[in-house]
Amino acid sequence: MDSRQNLLFDADAHNVDDSETSSDTIEMTGLEEIPVTPARRGSYGSAHYATGSHDSDEDSDIEDGGDQALLGSHSRTRGRERSQEGHPTHMFGQVKRIVIETAPTLLLTTTGLLFTGEILDQVSHWRAMSQIDELIMIIPVVLNLKGNLEMNLSARLGTAANMGDLDHPSKRRSIILGNLSLLQVQATIVSFVAACVAFLMSRIVSVTAGSEDGTAPPDNARRDLLHALYTRGIHKPKPHKPPIPLPPSGPAEFVMVAASAMCAACVSSVLLGSFMCTLVVVCRHFGLDPDNIAPPVAACLGDLVTLSLLGVIAELLAHVLNTPIPLIVVIILVAAAVGWAFVTHRNEHVKHLLKEGWSPLFVAMAISSGTGIVLDTFVERYSGFALLAVVIAGLPGGVSAIFVSRLSTALHAATAKASSLVSAVQDLNNDKEHPSPRLVMITLVIVSLPVEIIFLTAVHFLGWIHLPFIFIVLQVLFFLIAITISLTIARYTTTFLWKRGLDPDMYALPFQSALTDLVGQLLLVACYEVASLLGAQVALKHKH
Repeated sequence: MDSRQNLLFDADAHNVDDSETSSDTIEMTGLEEIPVTPARRGSYGSAHYATGSHDSDEDSDIEDGGDQALLGSHSRTRGRERSQEGHPTHMFGQVKRIVIETAPTLLLTTTGLLFTGEILDQVSHWRAMSQIDELIMIIPVVLNLKGNLEMNLSARLGTAANMGDLDHPSKRRSIILGNLSLLQVQATIVSFVAACVAFLMSRIVSVTAGSEDGTAPPDNARRDLLHALYTRGIHKPKPHKPPIPLPPSGPAEFVMVAASAMCAACVSSVLLGSFMCTLVVVCRHFGLDPDNIAPPVAACLGDLVTLSLLGVIAELLAHVLNTPIPLIVVIILVAAAVGWAFVTHRNEHVKHLLKEGWSPLFVAMAISSGTGIVLDTFVERYSGFALLAVVIAGLPGGVSAIFVSRLSTALHAATAKASSLVSAVQDLNNDKEHPSPRLVMITLVIVSLPVEIIFLTAVHFLGWIHLPFIFIVLQVLFFLIAITISLTIARYTTTFLWKRGLDPDMYALPFQSALTDLVGQLLLVACYEVASLLGAQVALKHKH
């Protein structure tokens, strides 16, 4: 009998008395008696775990273990609960902890989104960006793909921390190094894909613009695609440049763009990946729940760091555009990725992740392109649209990322003893000691509302937007709708994936982030339209 079988046997023996109780309460009662963080029964990051000694129920446990212990399970130790093992944590204390840990994080990350827009505004005027349009077009693509990688990393590490996998030095070192090597492989691949997508979009825009007037497409025709893809906005409009035709990009430009994106993504992965690993470990050490902190920080810093590095590296490589140096950089990075893939494959905790989680990244990129079309259509029509898109899309995305990360951790922990889906939900709703999923969702909505109000107040006094009071009231109302929808999407997407044996830490966040952005932008459009019908003057921009 191996160690996992011993653990399984001990868990079943520990709950032998509970096996004689009713089927509706058997599993939750057993979970309440687990005093420590349970060891995971399977490879790190996988959604497939042993679910008890009842072989006949194995499939149904994996299928229906979904909502059990949703954010309030006794089978896990979150944050300060580590110091309260064996003692029930009161519902108010858990809700209070969610508020204390998430509110500052969301406020800082929302502010960080504005800095990202400011950096984008500056970088887009640099020499390299002016010479090669594909560098502008690659920005939203690489930020979308790279940001999802960082959020997936934070979710995986949050799960590992709350499951107790990071409490043992040797295992912690193996998991962290394995995830960092995996991140290098993923960053190299997605950045190269981003370069290919940027050049494909460049050709499409060139053909479209050329077919309209029979001439070469102007510089602005390609740059306008930036608005069609980048969904976080800038607080002030960029001046329109004169239509100066640029020569078509060739192989040299493609290699240079690929080298810039790959180098920026890899360096960003080292810096940000190390920071996120440190953040999760520090949170665990000081009794904070990394699920409440890491996901929005990863999304915000991922954009800031990657965009800054992309601008600097592209500016450097622009001086050696027609030399072999960019090609050498690409070859070195590809060779390094192969090496990192070999290292990752030898790590038992993450080797299976090499084949997982790719499809949601690219599906999310396609959804974000549709979101960008919404932004491009209305950014020049309504005053402050791009700026408000930050808060109505970015903030709900950060909140729902927290919810997905917490839910994923609860689902992994619930496999220690899974009950049926229906009975688990009933147990949670009747549990007076722990917050129900609905209460956690309400708590996150309440936490985000002051952040929204602070944001609107700040940008108003800074003079970035001047909108009627009726519109501000409507905007807050539509924001509440957006964040409610985003949390609902997060819950059902995560549960849907879990039922099908897909790890939410790898699959849920890209889908959730992209759908939240799309819903947020559409609701913002609806907000402007309703305000216009009520007589508010919001269409202050002149279309060019």
